[in-house]
Amino acid sequence: MSLLKRIESARPGAAGTPGAAPGAAPGAPGSNVPAPPGAGTPNAPTGGRLGGQAPVRESFRDVKFRIQNRVIQDLDPKLDLSNQVEVRRQIEEIFGKVIDEEGLALTRAERVRMLEQITDEIIGLGPLEPLLRDESITEVMVNGPRQVYIERSGKLELTNVVFQNDDHVMRIIDRIIAPIGRRVDESSPMVDARLTDGSRVNAIIPPLSLVGPVVTIRKFSASPFTVEDLVRFGTATADMFDFLRACVEARLNVFVSGGTGSGKTTTLNVLSSFIPNDERIVTIEDAAELQLRQEHVVTLESRPPNIEGKGAVPIRELVRNALRMRPDRIIVGECRSGEALDMLQAMNTGHDGSMSTGHANSPRDMLSRLETMVLMAGVDLPLRAIREQVASAVDLIVQQSRLKDGTRKIVNITEVQGMEGDVIVMQDVFIFEQTGIEDGKIQGRLKATGIRPKFVEKFEVMGINLPPGLFGFTY
Repeated sequence: MSLLKRIESARPGAAGTPGAAPGAAPGAPGSNVPAPPGAGTPNAPTGGRLGGQAPVRESFRDVKFRIQNRVIQDLDPKLDLSNQVEVRRQIEEIFGKVIDEEGLALTRAERVRMLEQITDEIIGLGPLEPLLRDESITEVMVNGPRQVYIERSGKLELTNVVFQNDDHVMRIIDRIIAPIGRRVDESSPMVDARLTDGSRVNAIIPPLSLVGPVVTIRKFSASPFTVEDLVRFGTATADMFDFLRACVEARLNVFVSGGTGSGKTTTLNVLSSFIPNDERIVTIEDAAELQLRQEHVVTLESRPPNIEGKGAVPIRELVRNALRMRPDRIIVGECRSGEALDMLQAMNTGHDGSMSTGHANSPRDMLSRLETMVLMAGVDLPLRAIREQVASAVDLIVQQSRLKDGTRKIVNITEVQGMEGDVIVMQDVFIFEQTGIEDGKIQGRLKATGIRPKFVEKFEVMGINLPPGLFGFTY
């Protein structure tokens, strides 16, 4: 297969125009798609300041497409695309030669920008690359080819980034999912994937999406956030993390709950960093996102069905298999359904110190969600038996929330104390108390409730000492 086809190979069954150069826009050189009527034809002399010439951005784009096609055609077909240093060197060399041959009058800034965009199209993720490189952006949302939003500091912003068409977005999706062996087409129009840095990707395409291919990327920092980072962000206080560190070291079972985008996985990453380095950890996820730094970590990832609808390996099977792998800790990225039953049983049968996350709006809702997910396992258990399992297995719930001003905070750290009658008894250890709103920012304080958890005795048995007055001071 030629280098051109390897770089821009279309998805199987994609509708394309024979002979059209990959990446060529309608009406651009190398494209067999006719330009819209009147496109690129001046309606007035171009010499005047107010002439009807095409916008500069359109002219730059057309030139870029032409240069890009020539660069791709001139690249060595035997070039190893995994050697990005050599690929970049060749692209830069060929780009300079083509620019000289074309006699283009480009400013230095335009030349650098064009080279970056062409390089991104050939070996990167095209228009998404600048957004992914920007560390201030936490989420990228592609709503079809003409609308790209980002999240920055918890707020959504519309960007000026656009794709050529639906096929251009599809090529980027294929480039993301191909390395991890996943697929997306009309028979399987939704897919979860990850980037090489661990960022989470979800894509959904027509016919389910009516606006074209939709891509959502939850970015992850190249270096995981630390306790100091989250304290600086105001997510929690240093004393709260001292308490959570003690809970992890004492092998308490912890669930991190919260809504979508509230920062559950980030908090789980930080909690996981408290696990001692001499323990065997097995992580189980739909798309591997956790970034554990310990030496002895086994990472498992679920698998979707193949094109024939077979071969799926759900999280529940991985949890069962993990029990045979001699784990000291089991960490499930998120419990969504029947795997909650297997997770609770693991917590109750010697795998203390296990952790997971779940979607819920409060600690009490998290317990209700666990009951519902256990019922989804298809096991006919009485409600009281399920609640006894939950109350016995779960020691602590960390409630994460994204507030209206975009900030993310741990709003509850709640102890699960046990059963009284048919009700699971809970007690807040730390809470976030909102005091008002100032200039659109939510004001409040993270404080201890003054109640000493029952499991503090475990800390003393294991020789874990907490600062005096930790549970009685406000912050």
